[in-house]
Amino acid sequence: MDKEEKVLSKVLRRLRPYWALLVGTILLAGVNVAIGLYIPILVGRAIDHIVGPGAVDMGAVADELVAVLICVGISGVAQWIMTELSQRVTYRVTRDIRDEAFAHIQRLPLSYLDRHPHGDLVSRVVADVDTFGDGLLMGFAQLFTGVMTILGTLILMLVIRWQIALVVVVLTPLSLVVARSISGRTYAMFRLQTQTKGEQTAVINETLTQLKVVKAFGHEEASMEDFREVNDRLEKCALRATFFSSLVNPSTRFVYSLVYAGVALSGALMVMGGGGFTVGHLTSFLNYANQYTKPFNEISGVITELQNSLACIGRVFKLLEEPVMEPDPPAQPMERAEGRVQIRDLQFSYRKDRPLIQDFDLSVEPGQRVAIVGPTGCGKTTFLNLLMRFYDPDGGQILLDGIDTRTMPRGQLRRCVGMVLQDTWLCDGTIRDNIIFGKPDATDEEVVAAAMQAHAHSFIKRLPQGYDTVIGSTGVELSQGQKQLLCIARVMLCLPPMLFLDEATSSIDTRTEMKIQKAFGAMMEGRTTFIVAHRLSTIREADIILVMRAGQIVEQGSHEELLKKRGFYAELYQSQFAH
Repeated sequence: MDKEEKVLSKVLRRLRPYWALLVGTILLAGVNVAIGLYIPILVGRAIDHIVGPGAVDMGAVADELVAVLICVGISGVAQWIMTELSQRVTYRVTRDIRDEAFAHIQRLPLSYLDRHPHGDLVSRVVADVDTFGDGLLMGFAQLFTGVMTILGTLILMLVIRWQIALVVVVLTPLSLVVARSISGRTYAMFRLQTQTKGEQTAVINETLTQLKVVKAFGHEEASMEDFREVNDRLEKCALRATFFSSLVNPSTRFVYSLVYAGVALSGALMVMGGGGFTVGHLTSFLNYANQYTKPFNEISGVITELQNSLACIGRVFKLLEEPVMEPDPPAQPMERAEGRVQIRDLQFSYRKDRPLIQDFDLSVEPGQRVAIVGPTGCGKTTFLNLLMRFYDPDGGQILLDGIDTRTMPRGQLRRCVGMVLQDTWLCDGTIRDNIIFGKPDATDEEVVAAAMQAHAHSFIKRLPQGYDTVIGSTGVELSQGQKQLLCIARVMLCLPPMLFLDEATSSIDTRTEMKIQKAFGAMMEGRTTFIVAHRLSTIREADIILVMRAGQIVEQGSHEELLKKRGFYAELYQSQFAH
């Protein structure tokens, strides 16, 4: 089974829940086709009632025309209901796929998200599913109707005059061979086009999110060159895909024109030769020949559109097949974590050929403050990510209160930890929505108290609607420092038994930082705290200072002890405070 057929089988599996709507669509398509096949018979009869001088029966002609009008009305209603049903199937299937894709992204390991451009993932979930839905919507009605029309007209032509029908049967395979030979290359071209679209979306997303950096470094022209390169490739891919897809329709139309001409010529000869084959019969036959060839033209267009949609949905299915994080084990009975952390022989690397953390051992008692210092890239933030199980270690153990964190559900582990990062994250919504993110049932009094502890209350009150002010892409824009204060307030509201602070005050002015440090000091009492900081002045009060270098702890002790050793920590400290 080739890739196209595998993708199609996956699409069909997702159509199963809506089999009732599909059956209804097929039945209505059958009604529509039956009426379409019956109308040429009525028209033929009407023509036979007016052939020959003095042989015109206007009453009979009027009856046939009334019957035609009734059939057209019924066909119109059937077509409307069929379109409605096919739309419901299409939009529900695309909704299900988007839900599945978004839920799957939530379960993907961070290592996958780190390796793939976010713009490409957005393109798969939004643009590719949209293209698939358009192709499915176009294909449903036309495909069902087309196939039934082809079978029905062929049967009627064989009944009316099988000799003429043979002309149609003999010439039809030629069009199928032409269409198949072209469509094989079209799918590959559409797949390449869709992949290039994802690259283009990633470039646009990256440029827009980092536009200040681009402008600050005068990188506009280089960014434009990157965009032109992928845009030019997209143009070439799109032109090739469009060229090959556009060959299908005219090629098949040429074959069907030959079919129509053959039917007209042979039918005219039979009318002239007598034998009961009338002009009305010939008119009906020509109508059937036209109805027989027309679906082939439509289906060739549908197939082209379906190939484009299959190429797009194939990228989504590839995303859905990416391995997710290991499932969570059953929850451990734990009323409240004490915060005792033990690390034994920890091993971790982002790439197997580049070891990062090796032979890492640590023991932290409940309530202790652990500061982690070291040069950029030594593994400080990675260590916190391992504690939070954003990544799982390659070897060794991380124990919380004697329990291996890999045997704990991630949600249970993370509820024990409050984390404030250097990179802030806020969602579109009100100030209150962002503060209560970790505690949705918090009261207004608790929210205000947390904001006051984080020294965010004063600037929040100055906003147009206070705590009800909408922030984000659709509301008020905040400074980086204000965003960080809200993230701190979020943690202060939850008051978890453990705290992870990764440059938590990096975007805050010195005066406010001193006030927040006091609030942090009160909050740290009785809570195990890990602090990552480049400014060594913020970690002097830590119980344990871990000095990391190249993924390993090279020194460990209190501030005074490490200074006395005159080792790597002393060098770092002197480099910051030497006069």
